[in-house]
Amino acid sequence: MFDQALGRLGSDLAVDLGTSNTRVFVRGRGIVVETPSVVATDRNAGGRVVAVGDEAKRMLGRTPEHITALSPIRDGVIADFGAAEELLRDCVDTALQGRRLVRPRMVVCVPQATSDVERRAVQEFARAVGARDIALVSKSVAAALGAELAVHESVGTLVVDLGGGVTEVALLSLGSVVDSTSIRAAGDTLDGAIAAWIRDHHNVLIGARAAEEVKLAVGTAMPRPDARETQVTGRDLTSGIPREVTVRAEDVQTAIREPLRVIVEGIRQVLARATPEIAGDVADNGIVLTGGTALLGDMDRFISEATGLPVVIADDPRRATAMGAGLLLEDDETLDRVAL
Repeated sequence: MFDQALGRLGSDLAVDLGTSNTRVFVRGRGIVVETPSVVATDRNAGGRVVAVGDEAKRMLGRTPEHITALSPIRDGVIADFGAAEELLRDCVDTALQGRRLVRPRMVVCVPQATSDVERRAVQEFARAVGARDIALVSKSVAAALGAELAVHESVGTLVVDLGGGVTEVALLSLGSVVDSTSIRAAGDTLDGAIAAWIRDHHNVLIGARAAEEVKLAVGTAMPRPDARETQVTGRDLTSGIPREVTVRAEDVQTAIREPLRVIVEGIRQVLARATPEIAGDVADNGIVLTGGTALLGDMDRFISEATGLPVVIADDPRRATAMGAGLLLEDDETLDRVAL
């Protein structure tokens, strides 16, 4: 009762700390912050943070020696807790717009495979940025709730969260994770594969942002009848001079073939461990895709043909996790049941 009264005075928050983007949901307002998970620091100023989010991302690959722009969350887990704390602090300040009558309650989404040590660290820096009470929930459960799946029922559901740093495959039933696996192949892996293909076939080096732009422009998981292509500029490894090359959609398909195979293999492994009852539920209801990488062209058709199962993409796959965590702010009973 007392906590509910505090919640009315303050602003409860749900946070999806993602490898590529961080999103903050404010109770009663929805998602109010959506920013790249990048922090820039100045070594000459004792590691002082000079930029966060969009501004820091624009610095990637363009900073002088004393400025470091980095992603504190890598492969789905926090790699730099100091930078992650500064990222979260900036996002919380932006979300609350200086209104801190009481310290907020905070729901934070973490990968299912996060260790106890990592979970305690997340709680500590959430408390350090002003949270009075912190609940950690699995990204998979939050994504399922955000995709409006009936996760509380005694029906098996397979959710594949295709994020930036990691792909999380989870079988859910009765509001809990029955089985899951984290696959080190996701959006950033696809970008790296595209950059490597361009280097190997054109002798041109491009950055991660340029590779991502190629993926967004012509990336597709399966062949298409239209012959799309795009141009990208990088550094010629022989001459050192900038050079533009043309990349076709079929080139991208070739480049990302192996990481896509790894993702499918992870899905198959989780399905192979399922009970016959849950396997039957998945066969009937299909696989649900969330996460930004789910929007890669024909990703649903690719996974469907590889597994022989129906596949659907959540209505707003990028924001499903943050939306699901936000719903938990309104449902204390479910939050208590699914909290890690």
